[in-house]
Amino acid sequence: MFSIISDGGCDFSAEEAQQMSVDIVPFYLSFDQETYMKEDVDISKEDYFKRMQEDKDLFPKTSQPSPQDYVDVYRPHLEAGKDLISLTISSKLSGTHNSATLAAEMLAEEFPDRKVAVIDSLNSAVGQGLILREIVRMRDEGFSIDETVSLAGKVRETTKIYFTLDTLEYLRRGGRVGPTTALVGGILGLRPVLHLVDGSIEQLESVRGRKKVLAQMEAGIGSILAEEDEFTNIAVGHILCEDDARGFSENLASGSGKEITTPLTAVGAAVGTHTGPGALAVAYCKTYEAFAGAQAKAA
Repeated sequence: MFSIISDGGCDFSAEEAQQMSVDIVPFYLSFDQETYMKEDVDISKEDYFKRMQEDKDLFPKTSQPSPQDYVDVYRPHLEAGKDLISLTISSKLSGTHNSATLAAEMLAEEFPDRKVAVIDSLNSAVGQGLILREIVRMRDEGFSIDETVSLAGKVRETTKIYFTLDTLEYLRRGGRVGPTTALVGGILGLRPVLHLVDGSIEQLESVRGRKKVLAQMEAGIGSILAEEDEFTNIAVGHILCEDDARGFSENLASGSGKEITTPLTAVGAAVGTHTGPGALAVAYCKTYEAFAGAQAKAA
């Protein structure tokens, strides 16, 4: 049986990661550009975002894990004779994939009989989390590392994530939108609907008002999910807006006729630093069962 590693972009809680036997390589967080803290180790997601919410003058910053951080996590598994799958946030959003790959290369000569498969999720937050959950399920079902990597790639191709924000201010701070766009958006009460395309963020549209944007997402995504077969998994994540997220999840399940079994997720700093408190995300994907039969026949 292989081991599973993910960066903190998957948004698993420490408890969930432990229950699923997944090792998390955390991002570094800073409010002063000097003192860096590990997410969910030195500071919780909730405390991090509460500080952002309470002090509008703070300019938080995230930093990717280093190759050495990955070496330190990989090594005990390799020494125990385990192969590894290492899942990362989209390489177009962070350099974490490069750190994970460099660490595998650094250890290759020392452990020539072991395999480290680094997978770019081309996703983030609850989208990355859904892919990770499928990898965990395949490991627990006894799939080989090669079978799992192949099927995870197919799951990744079907994974879609959409999110909306409560303010454009944090995108402005990160240089993702201009100050004029942020100002006008704030005055008009516009809420953008964003999604990932091939691992990069793109804006779909803007809707005036929080209730309207959530209702529009529920209706649009619900109609898509209603056409999907039973091999579909859905996840909803949020930043300090649990009530909105819970209501959204219930409405989406009702409108689509699909049960949402993945628990509500607290979105982490890798994405949340650029979206800010009040952000809400929804993702869905095909489960590995949608492809496992065809892959077995092909083999």
